[in-house]
Amino acid sequence: MTRLRTLALASWLASQPVLVSGVAAAPSLEAPIVAPATQDQSGMNRSDLVLQGDAYIIGPGDVLDLKLFDAPELSGQLEVLNDGSVPLPLIGSVRLSGLTLQQATAWVQTLMGQQLLRPDLQLRVVRPRPIRVALVGQVELPGIYSLTVSETVQTEGGPTTSISGLPTVVDAIQKAGGITQKANLRDVVLQRRLPGSDQPVRYKQAKLNLLDLILEGNQTQNPFLFDGDTIRLARVEETPEEAIELATVNLSPQVINVNVIGEVETPGRLQLQANTPLVQAVLAAGGPRAWRANKGNVELVRINRNGSATLERFAIDLSQGASNDKNPPLRDGDTVKVNRSGLAQASDAINAVSQPVSGLVTIWTLLRLVNDTTN
Repeated sequence: MTRLRTLALASWLASQPVLVSGVAAAPSLEAPIVAPATQDQSGMNRSDLVLQGDAYIIGPGDVLDLKLFDAPELSGQLEVLNDGSVPLPLIGSVRLSGLTLQQATAWVQTLMGQQLLRPDLQLRVVRPRPIRVALVGQVELPGIYSLTVSETVQTEGGPTTSISGLPTVVDAIQKAGGITQKANLRDVVLQRRLPGSDQPVRYKQAKLNLLDLILEGNQTQNPFLFDGDTIRLARVEETPEEAIELATVNLSPQVINVNVIGEVETPGRLQLQANTPLVQAVLAAGGPRAWRANKGNVELVRINRNGSATLERFAIDLSQGASNDKNPPLRDGDTVKVNRSGLAQASDAINAVSQPVSGLVTIWTLLRLVNDTTN
């Protein structure tokens, strides 16, 4: 069926050449039908299987190798220019950007057939362009990243890791510094361009479950990336139950810096493991000072990405596990303040008054002694 469609396409193209500004452009080709998402026995959406079968799409920066079997003198390498065109022998500039190799081969074969009796040829990619992907949402450093087959990546505070081979979703997230504490790993969206020279460009989306990859080792949730892919990590309002466990994987920042101040034994800036709970951070600062600390009034000040600040109050309970309500996992840049107890406040107030008074009493006593001596 595929061969029949290719032959029909070639026949139609031969009768209807297209020129755009002096460049032979492929006509609007029908994009491959996207297979519907299937479900496994557990009912999970397996749209990732569709991504694994995607074909490579030619784009600017690719270096192609054209081999004409009956005309070796016309064979050679072709570089796809910024406008998506390549210079074909005997034909001139031909736009191949946006086409798969199969579509481009059929189009070039049709054009060469206008000049050659037997335009049998092979078209292949000998040097692919760098893959540029966009990461948005809950990653440490959102933005556009260029990935190659040899990369050095590092999550925030983690060790530097060298990777080789075709880049995947995980590689891109690691290069962006890793995920934030609020990343929803169960609902990661990968947007990808559909092949074809249509304008506007069409896209498809697939949902990935990176938690399934991390906890179960399901590598189908970590597909290879194509140039132009966009990865979106949504925000989850509640810190996931697996937050502490996720802090140990190579998708998360490994360490965070927090400030612990107030009534603790050693206040100051601390470097802790990512997602360290509030109580553990207080203990890392030496713990609350005996009678001076108000264990029921611990403040957490957090600076958000938009520049705003939030203030929450918690009580220290050593038996409480990590939870948003009672013992929240900390983020990089958080400030924890252990406030004074009522007794400490009263004591400080008395000291503030009594210290100057005691000084005056000492001076008055000295003057009286001097007077007694002189008399």
